[in-house]
Amino acid sequence: MECRSQRTIGGILLLITMIGLYTGPAMAIEEPKFKLIEQMEDFELREYESYIVAEAFVEGEFDEVGNQGFRRLASYIFGQNRKKESIDMTAPVNLEPTSEKIAMTAPVNQEAQDGKWRITFTMPAKYSLDSLPEPLDDQISLKQEPGRLMAAIRYSGGWSQELFEEKVAMLKSFMKERGIRAVGEPIFARYNSPFSLWFLRRNEVLIPVDSPGN
Repeated sequence: MECRSQRTIGGILLLITMIGLYTGPAMAIEEPKFKLIEQMEDFELREYESYIVAEAFVEGEFDEVGNQGFRRLASYIFGQNRKKESIDMTAPVNLEPTSEKIAMTAPVNQEAQDGKWRITFTMPAKYSLDSLPEPLDDQISLKQEPGRLMAAIRYSGGWSQELFEEKVAMLKSFMKERGIRAVGEPIFARYNSPFSLWFLRRNEVLIPVDSPGN
C-alpha cells in the first residue's frame, strides 16, 4: 500500500512539474542549436548541430502516440535511470532520491519509422553518451543525432494529424518552389507539454533536406 501511494504521489509531482516547466511565465527550456540559413514568413531553413536524444518507439494512432511517448521519456529524465547520484531534495520532482534528474528540454519530436512512431527528447548539451545515465526502461534508447539541414514551418494550435498533414503540405510546397529536396520523413516537433492550452502551443514540422546546391 505504501509503495503504491509513493508511486501515486510521484506521478502527481511529475505532472505538476511538467505543467510548470512548459507553461510557466519564465520558461528557459534548452533547445537543439542551429544556424538560421534562410527565413521567409513562417518558413525557415536551419542547419542543426549534432545532439543526443532519448528515443522510444510507440505503436498506435498519430493523435495518441505522442502523449504515450512523452510520459515514458519524461519518467526517464525525472529519475528513472541507473545513475546513483544524490540530488537536491528541494528539486520540483524527486521520484527516486538517489537518482539523477535530467533537465527538461524542447521539442518533443514524433516521426514515422519502420511502421512505428519514434518519439524523442533532446538531451541537455552538457551530456555525452557516456555521461548520460542508463534508462531503467529497456524501451528507451540514447542516440547521437547527426548535424543536418532542416526545412521548418512553425504554427500554433492543436496536435491533430489533419493539421500536421496540412502543414507538411505547405512546407513541401515551399521546398518545391525553392528547389529543396527532402532526404527524410516529416517530423512533428512539439514545444509544450500535453497539458498546455492549445492556443498557446508552439508546434513545428521539420523535414531533413539536401543542401540547396545539390
